[in-house]
Amino acid sequence: MPNLFQRISQAPTNPHAQPVVPVFDVADLYRGPVAQTEQVAAPAIALDEKLRQAYFWIVNNAIISPHYDIEYNEGPHQSFVFGDSKTRVNFPSGQSYSSFILMPLLNFAVRRRCLLIGGPGRGKTASSVLMGVLAGYSLKQVRQGMIHGQPQMTISDLIGNPLPADLVNAQKMEDIRIAWRQWLGMRVKIVDEYNRIPTRTQSALLTVMGDNYAELLNHIYECPEAAWYLTANYEGGGGTYQVIEALRDRIDIVVMALHFNTRFLNELLVRIETNTRPEEVMPSQIIFTEDEHDRMYKEILGVVLPSQLRRRLEFFASQFEFCEPAADQMEYKTKDTAKASGMDLHQVFAQDTGKDRLKDLGTQTQNGFSVRTLMTLMVFAKALAYFRGNPEVSLEDLRQITPFVLHEKMTMDVDAPFFEATGNAVFRSDRIGWIRRLFDLACAEYDRLNLDKDDPVAEFEQEFSRGLEGVTANEARARLTKIERVLGEWSKGRKLYGNLFDDILKLKYLHQRYTNYLRWVEWKG
Repeated sequence: MPNLFQRISQAPTNPHAQPVVPVFDVADLYRGPVAQTEQVAAPAIALDEKLRQAYFWIVNNAIISPHYDIEYNEGPHQSFVFGDSKTRVNFPSGQSYSSFILMPLLNFAVRRRCLLIGGPGRGKTASSVLMGVLAGYSLKQVRQGMIHGQPQMTISDLIGNPLPADLVNAQKMEDIRIAWRQWLGMRVKIVDEYNRIPTRTQSALLTVMGDNYAELLNHIYECPEAAWYLTANYEGGGGTYQVIEALRDRIDIVVMALHFNTRFLNELLVRIETNTRPEEVMPSQIIFTEDEHDRMYKEILGVVLPSQLRRRLEFFASQFEFCEPAADQMEYKTKDTAKASGMDLHQVFAQDTGKDRLKDLGTQTQNGFSVRTLMTLMVFAKALAYFRGNPEVSLEDLRQITPFVLHEKMTMDVDAPFFEATGNAVFRSDRIGWIRRLFDLACAEYDRLNLDKDDPVAEFEQEFSRGLEGVTANEARARLTKIERVLGEWSKGRKLYGNLFDDILKLKYLHQRYTNYLRWVEWKG
């Protein structure tokens, strides 16, 4: 009977032509468009196929999650409406996935930091353990390496202890040897109930998570790149101790444990009757070696993020940081400025009158995005496209991954007019749905403005990217004039929204670059 749990389908999980895999090299960034990217033929068993095999084994045999909340469609699909709330249920026409299995697996592939949230017994720890086994560790190693958050945990409990004999006999600090904890050297790190760890110990954990090393008595332990899994029984950051903000900020992706569907009780009964634990019988075919893990990450980085899609991401992200009444000078008109002032944010926001507060997506949040968040979003979008066997990211990939990356990054303003509108109150508790709705609204506004075809900033940016070599003084003056003309048009009575804020500052940047170049050309001539 245990063989029942070790079956791997011989058929391709997602039949498609195998593309030639580009090998990503940072040097390619400096070779210019003429240089040819080195290419290698895909291996006999492609790593993206192996990753999908791992997904389907876990979802069908290990973590029972018969949910398809990551929906993809290939052509028309069926929808049905239920209940007084008119809940629409979509039946996807394309291969779709359970976020509770897929997101931890993508985190494994790109070696970032995943937080699993949900009530006790929902499978958070079990899912994390499976990721450790997937990396090639024995179940015993995974369990011994797991950090269990508890209120008495000290820094020594977390990272290691000095050897007692050395403490007595050492003449200098360098003579003291440290017995480092085993988990520091693992490629999958699990911290169970991280919000029960004392604040002082959280700071040591932050160093390992953020900087990839541990420090004790002036001794340094360099940690390998690792996929992190942290669990919490709920997302509020409470528990025994409040989680420090810097530690929460290091979390890259958040996934909520979905409920157990009672129509699958028979699967649990089979496990009881066969005395089988899925984590003990994972098929060897889906376990990744360290070399495969490294190679998979490089292949993910090679997935293309099209410029048109990057532009939509820029437009979406630009909606949230701008705060017009926060400062006098344009550069400081941000929510960060308002926060730093110590004033009540709602008092600052209330001074922003005259704009459509339903149309302005920025009114729904109290913050914008960090550089780390934007980089994480692009990496996970690439990982999702890679998992689906595609050489480039699609708009739907970006739409599906965005809520899980931004789950803990966006601070909702529950008093915003948007949530008072008919049918929108539910988004106060449904963060995934809310963020996805924000993305959809931003895309609709992007299409309304026809920015794919009418984007003067993109044209200026493309012109500047060709370099300044050979540009004459007259041509530099002409470009300055064109920038000033566009800004002049924009200043005629238009309301100032977040996307325009970033566009204006980008044009100011280009204007300054041309101004400095013109000064140099005139000095030289």
